Amino acid sequence: MAGKKVLIVYAHQEPGSFSGSLKDVAVAELSRQGCRVTVSDLYAMDFEPRATRKDITGALSNPGFFSYGMEAYEAYRKKALSSDIVEEQKKLQEADLVIFQFPLYWCSVPAILKGWMDRVLCQGFAFDLPGFFDDGFLKHGTLHFCGFRVLAPQISFGPECASEEERRGMVAAWAQRLNSIWEEEPIDCSPPWYFGR
Repeated sequence: MAGKKVLIVYAHQEPGSFSGSLKDVAVAELSRQGCRVTVSDLYAMDFEPRATRKDITGALSNPGFFSYGMEAYEAYRKKALSSDIVEEQKKLQEADLVIFQFPLYWCSVPAILKGWMDRVLCQGFAFDLPGFFDDGFLKHGTLHFCGFRVLAPQISFGPECASEEERRGMVAAWAQRLNSIWEEEPIDCSPPWYFGR
């Protein structure tokens, strides 16, 4: 969709990987549609996944006992977060669509992507209390908590065991889905869906 801004948060070490192919076809297809596509290539950026005191550039609110969540919240309010976090938050704020492209590691995201979420999606920026789930600032779990409207995942099962032809089919299916991604409805991520109310 012409004029839309897309952020791809990409977490794979090898550019020639299957994940890399999916990222590349997304960049090509969305650019063809007239979108402005930005890729945060976390490994290429050497993105720091650890949430530490270094993330706060100003004085700590409580130097005697370091609470990362509280300090990050205060630092966000005071504009005292490290520049790499601020840059990623800016990309998120500008995006109409965010794609997380990653391989599954132990039924979860790679550590570098988990660290991106830990550091970038801080209280004050991505959510507040109250102000989460449907009232989150960014409108499955972490993403919906922050207010993202979450689309169904695109899962490619066992690409390392698939034939080259099957992998090409998986990449083509992703490109095909991207043709109509702007018309998709979000999946049900309501709190009753999570907590059985």
